Amino acid sequence: MSKLRITQPTATAKVETLIEALPWMTHYADSIIVVKFGGNAMVDDELFEAFAADIAFLRHAGVQAVIVHGGGPHISRMLDALGIESECVAGYRVTSPDAMEVVRMVLGGQAARELVASINERTRQATAVSGEDAGLFQARRKSIEVDGHTVDLGCVGEIEVVDPSVVLADIAAGRIPVISSIASDLDHPRKALNINADRAAAALAVALNAKKLVMLTDVPGLYANYPDPESLISEITAAELRELQPSLESGMIPKVEACLEAVDGGVPCATIIDGREPHAVLLEVFTTDGAGTMVVP
Repeated sequence: MSKLRITQPTATAKVETLIEALPWMTHYADSIIVVKFGGNAMVDDELFEAFAADIAFLRHAGVQAVIVHGGGPHISRMLDALGIESECVAGYRVTSPDAMEVVRMVLGGQAARELVASINERTRQATAVSGEDAGLFQARRKSIEVDGHTVDLGCVGEIEVVDPSVVLADIAAGRIPVISSIASDLDHPRKALNINADRAAAALAVALNAKKLVMLTDVPGLYANYPDPESLISEITAAELRELQPSLESGMIPKVEACLEAVDGGVPCATIIDGREPHAVLLEVFTTDGAGTMVVP
């Protein structure tokens, strides 16, 4: 079968892309990048496979990728199928004990295994890790204030301790940890707590001294004047973000809090990117313009 000849402008553009990526590959070589995976990219087959390919590319480029995943769509489907009621308040899922068992099963089972399998089709180095394993995430129950009222979130926790030993061991062995956002309950060690994946990714990035935190969302980034597309912010300092925070949609609050926690904890930058765009992770890490909104100290 004959091959179509690549035109010179096309070939030049491809070479220029590779040349642009080279200094970024050098910059992030042997560094840890924590990636929070969730949103539409978890349920859209094309986006799911593109993300797995991105992670495999990072690994072969010498980047130590660590993935923290949620599983909201999977959990919602299973809760509906079992007739278990659940609601989200200010970006957090109110989690009853029955719902917590479903969360535990779905995150540590279906969501983790599908992602590990997809990455391993490309590079056989991914391994599933629960946030309960080896005391990785340890938390206590939390409640939140909404319109002046305290809301009990049930089996939802706020991380108090991160022990990254199990993740560091996987990295040292050349593996790609794929971590489910579940924590051990410090007050009831045999029980688990549902933790926000954004916040978990930030806490782990700090504990690992990661060079970057990347968070996939279902929006292009942060807007100075939402939803005006012209007001998309490419870079913002932590102080500027705190000023903008009160005007943000409730669903963005955990993501913004996670970015602030990461950069306040010493991570050089945290970026919110659009997970609906194929290969958004590679665009952010290996191009000069990047993608989404970068938060810096």
